[in-house]
This record gives sequence, structure tokens and C-alpha cells, in this order.
Amino acid sequence: MVRLELTPEEAGVLREILSIFLSDLRMEVADTDSWEFRQTLKEQEEFLKSLLERLPSPAGRREAEPGA
Repeated sequence: MVRLELTPEEAGVLREILSIFLSDLRMEVADTDSWEFRQTLKEQEEFLKSLLERLPSPAGRREAEPGA
């Protein structure tokens, strides 16, 4: 298992980047015609959601996912 230690500021920036990417990914899923590619994108979406859930919020508490 890989462990990564982040400062609160770094964690906040990472959370913001992942949230933006997740939002863009959702738009890509909606616009994709290929069933196989859509499934791959949905798997990536679930992975990103999992990362965001494990990443502490700036106040040290878990936050609801933006846009959910």
C-alpha cells in the first residue's frame, strides 16, 4: 500500500482538482456513444469518488461530494 502525506493546503488543492476532473468526466460519460467506453469512464468515475471520500476535507470532516 502506498501512503501519501499531504498538508491541509495540498489536500484542499487535490480535492479541488479531483472534483473538477470528476465533473468533466461526468459530462464525457453523458456525451459518449460507445457502450464500452462509457463503462470504462463510469469505472473511472467510481474510482475518483472513492478517492474524494477518503480525502479529508479542509475542516477534517468528510463533506458531501459536490454535484451529487
